[in-house]
Amino acid sequence: MAIPDFQSIMFPLMEYAADKKEHTMKEAVEELSILFDLTEDEKKALLPSRRAFLFSNRAAWAKFHLAGAGLLESPERGVFRITERGLNALNEKPSKINIKYLSKFPEYKEFKAKKNETETVLGKSEKINSETTPEEQLEESYQSIRQSLAQELISTIKKCSPSFFERTVVDLLLKMGYGGSRIEAGKAVGKSGDEGIDGIIDQDRLGLDSIYIQAKRWEGTVGSPEIMKFAGAIQRKKAKKGVFITTGRYSKDAYDYVNDISSKIVLIDGERLAQLMIDFNIGVSIQTLYEIKKLDTDYFLDE
Repeated sequence: MAIPDFQSIMFPLMEYAADKKEHTMKEAVEELSILFDLTEDEKKALLPSRRAFLFSNRAAWAKFHLAGAGLLESPERGVFRITERGLNALNEKPSKINIKYLSKFPEYKEFKAKKNETETVLGKSEKINSETTPEEQLEESYQSIRQSLAQELISTIKKCSPSFFERTVVDLLLKMGYGGSRIEAGKAVGKSGDEGIDGIIDQDRLGLDSIYIQAKRWEGTVGSPEIMKFAGAIQRKKAKKGVFITTGRYSKDAYDYVNDISSKIVLIDGERLAQLMIDFNIGVSIQTLYEIKKLDTDYFLDE
């Protein structure tokens, strides 16, 4: 089944805690993953930031909201247990426990009011929070902004001159650790003159190996004939590595071709080019930085 949203985890988490024992979230997540019949891939699914497991994150937020309503409590660091109010809630046999149900408790209304104040400052709609956790909302917004920036980057690059595009490729490769100095890389790229090759750049700062480059501004699809031409030029140089960079995209035949030849040729289309430029700060600038912090449990360890 699909990974449940955090509200769907609330009732099963309460039932899990109904034994009145103290539990850790790790234990709860393991039991709940069995209850929801999650596959191994679903258990290992990560948030877009790839810094936390999606299901664990949602379970933690379910616990957070339940604690905000006084149904769960943390008697000591790292564990939780059900409260008398939580047991009474289960005895009512509600069809589900969700944000609407929790809203009947005064403590939760206060908890929610503080949360809504933050959302108002951020310009968030409360409807967004019905299924996704704050981390998911933040990362979805981040990915949306990033995708919009990537499209703007490619659109701008396509309007620039071919020589400017080649300089952009040089800047990117240098930031990625190739080519040695800016002057050396500038001389190498765009100066080859061989059919199918725009330039050569060192793979490392010592020049132990070279990478042949083709950088083309294309509006449409690059097919296998262009890649064959590039591969042939590389082979004539008795080289084995190449990078073909375009502002367009590649056909399936182009990808199939590079998978079947002995030379290692990496195809970078417009979308991937833009993402790399964002990752290595080429043609973009930092507008705002946000830090997401969590409790440092080590700080609170008793001596």
